[in-house]
Amino acid sequence: MQAGFSTRKRNGREAIAVGYGLLLGAVAWVVCPSGLGDAPGVAADAWPMFRGGPALLGTAPGSLPDTLTLLWTFKAQQPVKSSAAIVAGKVYVGADDQHLYALDLASGKPLWSYKSGGAIESSPLALEGRIYVGADDGCLYAVEAGRGTLLWKYETGDRILGAPNWVRAPSGLENWVLVGSYDFKLHCVSATTGRTNWVYETGNYINGSPAVAEGKTVFGGCDAILHVLSLADGQKVKEIEAGAYIAGSVALEGNRAYFGHYENRFLCIDIARGEQRWTYRDRGFPYFASAAVTTDKVVFGGRDKRVHCVSKAEGQPLWTFATRGKVDSSPVVVGDRVVVGSDDGRLYVLSLAEGKELWSFEIGQPITASPAIASGRIVIGSEDGAVYCFGAPTPR
Repeated sequence: MQAGFSTRKRNGREAIAVGYGLLLGAVAWVVCPSGLGDAPGVAADAWPMFRGGPALLGTAPGSLPDTLTLLWTFKAQQPVKSSAAIVAGKVYVGADDQHLYALDLASGKPLWSYKSGGAIESSPLALEGRIYVGADDGCLYAVEAGRGTLLWKYETGDRILGAPNWVRAPSGLENWVLVGSYDFKLHCVSATTGRTNWVYETGNYINGSPAVAEGKTVFGGCDAILHVLSLADGQKVKEIEAGAYIAGSVALEGNRAYFGHYENRFLCIDIARGEQRWTYRDRGFPYFASAAVTTDKVVFGGRDKRVHCVSKAEGQPLWTFATRGKVDSSPVVVGDRVVVGSDDGRLYVLSLAEGKELWSFEIGQPITASPAIASGRIVIGSEDGAVYCFGAPTPR
């Protein structure tokens, strides 16, 4: 989910961490270099966080079945704008009813729920037996993945809408969790204890999730600046003028950042040079969704009711697909397909090559959450208050 925002300034207050917990459980991962310790890639049977992995590239390994059917639904009490995380056969997702839910991926059966102090639009991060999620009460929560027991919570100065991200600490002895807040700050805390490591203050709300790659974190916000920080100490590496509010999250690949903004443009920024590599503009509508970045394409939704696909090298248009509502849902690419929701109440599967509709399912209420894809299944929430799971038809 990439939510809307306003520009009213609020006073931040000192962030504090309370409580601590033991490290519980573990997940087997494919390891890839991050530039600051090691960050795991995405296993074929997992979607552990928003956009799939720390660089927020929005691509899923594996493939989808040729035929999709609705396998189960789970009903929360209020809209589900949070994008799910999937790990070890379990689905973790938040809802506006203030609850974080754990569901069985196979059946949709609820396993546990944890009640926070505010609506949960933030997408959960599943990491080494813990689930981290932000809430409208301004707190980042860490709960035990097996039972939903609170381990600690960290208080920021305002609400948290973006998903937490993570990186291995420079010492290699623990993980750090990163999260942006409407208190204008990016917070870095210990994943084990919730104690603060560093805090970086910007000029306005941070609405999206910080991207992590090669020892840097990159994010935008309502101050219209692309921020590049050193993960080791939270010090500014570079500030790059974006030209307008950045409501979504940045996809980060090497030294290139891909994102759209409020003034109707989608950008590719060369971080090393601190300049725009290319700019894409179609019609006069802002981009709130985050992009999916493949080897040669960039796919993103717009408030012009379209899904756009451009060449990664030059930003040249390749295709557009028209929905019947704005597309704030961030698309996911899996194999040769694109999966995305729309405010028209439909979930779409499109051809990556041509943007042709291959399949759709009408839920009926807006879909602002983004898809989570693992084990050949699609999990997505809707503003009708339900979580839906689609996959291959089960044999009778």
